[in-house]
Amino acid sequence: MHAMIEISGLGKSFGSLEVLRGVDVRVQRGEVVCVIGPSGSGKSTLLRCVNLLEQPTSGQVSVDGVELTDPDADIDAARRHIGMVFQGFNLFTHLDVLDNLAVAQRKVLRRQRADAERIARENLGRVGLAEKAEAMPAQLSGGQQQRVALARALSLDPNVMQFDEPTSALDPERVGDVLGVMRGLADEGMTMLVVTHEMQFAREVADRVLFMDGGGIVEQGPPSEVIGSPKEERTRAFLARVLDPTRSHA
Repeated sequence: MHAMIEISGLGKSFGSLEVLRGVDVRVQRGEVVCVIGPSGSGKSTLLRCVNLLEQPTSGQVSVDGVELTDPDADIDAARRHIGMVFQGFNLFTHLDVLDNLAVAQRKVLRRQRADAERIARENLGRVGLAEKAEAMPAQLSGGQQQRVALARALSLDPNVMQFDEPTSALDPERVGDVLGVMRGLADEGMTMLVVTHEMQFAREVADRVLFMDGGGIVEQGPPSEVIGSPKEERTRAFLARVLDPTRSHA
């Protein structure tokens, strides 16, 4: 059976700047893969190449058996099955929460308004915000806005969820709310590719951790190995900087 995400020989350059260099990744159905690494290592570009928000310079990307890098691929159809949650919330500020979730369903999936609103309310319930359906985005905290963005992505029935540093713009006390929803998705068997600096989340939830640096994957494996006992010096140096020193040996 094919992997849910298959990336082979992926390269991406912006002019003379080579951001990704021959990256190979396979994410199995139901697997949670966390991508860690320093700023500028290519993590976000990797995610954006998976759904072709960035056009790869070289290599192949397939999602659920469909090669998105095939010139004849129906990119819009494939993207419907790939949910994406960014650092910024990207909500429509002039629409209330319910409409933020419903409008994409109606435009992308051609759902009737009643169906779209029913599914929107179900997903707001999943992220613990059922009572905020009529609120405007400006009335919500950052953590609530990010959970609305997550519910919006879930309302499109994705097979894969990608997260690009979903907690980096949040106040520390709001981070746990978003990570809690993501833990729930992992428990439900959602295939997830997560760029994160939340090492404890990666430790607890990831099936596999990829450490990226210099546009490539330096090390990968179970979190107990990559975070707990890294083999590569570059991985060790990165973790020494980001982990609490009292826990860096754990």
